[in-house]
Amino acid sequence: MNVGIGYCNDRDAFGAGHSAATEAARKGGMTKPDLALVFCSGQLDPDEYVKGVKEVIGDTPIVGGSALGIITNDELSYKGAPSGVALLQSEQIKFQIVSADQLDVDTVAAGQNLAEQLVKSATDRLLLMFYDSVKTPASATSPPQMNASPALIAGIESVLSSAFPIIGAGVVADFQFSNTHQFCGDSIGQQSVVGALLSGDIHVYSSVIHGCSPIDGRYYQITKMDGANLYELDGKPIVDIIDELYGNQDWRNQFPLKLLTIGVNNAEKFQQNQQDESNYVNRLITGMLPDASGIGLFEPDLKEGMEIQFMLRDGNLMIESARDNSERLLKQIVAEGKTPVFGLYINCAGRSAEYSNTESEEAAEIQTTMNKYSVPLLGFYSGVEVAPIYGRNRGLDWTGVLMILAEDT
Repeated sequence: MNVGIGYCNDRDAFGAGHSAATEAARKGGMTKPDLALVFCSGQLDPDEYVKGVKEVIGDTPIVGGSALGIITNDELSYKGAPSGVALLQSEQIKFQIVSADQLDVDTVAAGQNLAEQLVKSATDRLLLMFYDSVKTPASATSPPQMNASPALIAGIESVLSSAFPIIGAGVVADFQFSNTHQFCGDSIGQQSVVGALLSGDIHVYSSVIHGCSPIDGRYYQITKMDGANLYELDGKPIVDIIDELYGNQDWRNQFPLKLLTIGVNNAEKFQQNQQDESNYVNRLITGMLPDASGIGLFEPDLKEGMEIQFMLRDGNLMIESARDNSERLLKQIVAEGKTPVFGLYINCAGRSAEYSNTESEEAAEIQTTMNKYSVPLLGFYSGVEVAPIYGRNRGLDWTGVLMILAEDT
């Protein structure tokens, strides 16, 4: 596989698209790529950006969308108007591009529509999937309403096997959760989902990285919940519980919360190693509801009767996790006699150093590892991350998903 990565940080949308695509084509040594993965800042006009890219790559399908920031082997930025392009070309891989709209009308149906357009084969390896995270943008007093990844995944899996790996993201344009755009092959959409089915002689590896740990060993039972709104734990208002955890009410003005997440332990309760981050799926708290009756979550998949824990977003553990998990994944690939050829890092926007108040960027650890193994890298900052974990495709929060494509050595 030939891979080229391009980057630009310029507010001239057409020029930025042309520059990033030109750099990617030069680095990949290609004139006619099979697929372009493209992500650009919400500060850029998406139509002009795509025009700039297409002037370089012609009618090559473009998949991706809005991104808060971009990560490559050499660049990492969420300031200004960053954008990135990955061009892929391979005689061994078939890329099939499909899309569906009206995500905000019926999320399950959009997933079904997407999957029904795919022509399945025995050599299918991966569905790359990107969709609009934001159903309704945030206001000054209300958290954003999000398109639900569990419903989208359920719609896709009603057509495809649930064991089929899906990796992707709900895209966001900025920290304010403004409207986003999706690049759907040969068109630009909103409230859309786009998929790229990879088939052929390729191996897919992935690692889920977060760095959250339980505040303590206590479990709470959800006793009142409606959709993505959580009201009570153990019969007590959750707003009062969080007040006690913080020791004040300052958190009530944060959209989303900066330190706490809701964690669901997928391993045995009270197991000895409760700090093992791979056991947990986390849910970001979008903020307190306008009437102070509860909190909003990024996803509506928690239910009454479930047990949760409060998780602390640990900056040091986050950086350590990125370093250790990326190194472990690359060592596994090499040990299995494969050659890594491309890396995609999907990183929650909340994990940026500016938002997490860390002294260094955890994505810099991914850069270091990928450069150590000479693997081309494109990454972007997202709203929701999607990857297989504990035998299921799941929407994840405050997570980094590192996907690597590898070939036989």
